[in-house]
Amino acid sequence: MTKTLLAEFTAREGAEDEVARLIQEYALKVRQEEGNLTFDVYTKAAGPRAYWIFEVYRDEDAFQAHLNAPYGGPFNAALTPLIEEEASVLTFLDPLDTRP
Repeated sequence: MTKTLLAEFTAREGAEDEVARLIQEYALKVRQEEGNLTFDVYTKAAGPRAYWIFEVYRDEDAFQAHLNAPYGGPFNAALTPLIEEEASVLTFLDPLDTRP
């Protein structure tokens, strides 16, 4: 079963450009992971400092490989002082079967 999550954070005022640069570089790496199916980055239209990242991984093993990627730690270390939260807020999602 796929592993799906939403990561949320808010860039501190004045850090918007650096956060955008970091997430763009990180997205390029994550999208190359064998088990990554989706890594879509959004900002709130009425408040572009608010970020939502929709992520889908092939399965739990692919998600664990993502967590252990060598670039994840440095990305989070660089991001943390630039955001309002202590860390990205992760919400894990389960699909709802809407088929008749």
